[in-house]
Amino acid sequence: ELYIAGAGVARGYLNRPALTEERFLKDPFYPGERMYKTGDVARWLPDGNIEFLGRTDDQVKIRGYRIEPGEIEAALRSIEGVREAAVTVRTDSGEPELCAYVEGLERNEVRAQLERLLPGYMVPAYMIEMEQWPVTPSGKLDRNALPALNGAADAETYTAPRNVTEMKLSQLWED
Repeated sequence: ELYIAGAGVARGYLNRPALTEERFLKDPFYPGERMYKTGDVARWLPDGNIEFLGRTDDQVKIRGYRIEPGEIEAALRSIEGVREAAVTVRTDSGEPELCAYVEGLERNEVRAQLERLLPGYMVPAYMIEMEQWPVTPSGKLDRNALPALNGAADAETYTAPRNVTEMKLSQLWED
């Protein structure tokens, strides 16, 4: 398992003391310092490089951000009226994107409240309203059987350019 230490290691997770305690450990080589338990499984290669082998948890990396879907699920469940929630990474569009499945509230209402709780990069691109959840024979959520993205899922609402500057920027990106 890969651990990282040194001057660039953060102090912990914002407002998540239990997760900070779990992931930011005392560095056994430098007393008083901390090291970060990345959750990555890796190995040293004979040439000195490190080969990434996978993850030990559900953490994902989307557009350069490390995201714990469980943290988004906890935020969703904290919204009054949301009875159940699940977050997965979908690649239906070719790129990895967060997709939230929620039961209890209309997805636009959930999105508006979630945007107040989480940074923008953690707000799922898609939200699908669920009435019935797929479960495994043992009664646990079957994440592999959650519905694929389709017309029921809404990407962030498109906003047309509102002024000359936005029209020029839009044209640049289109070109």
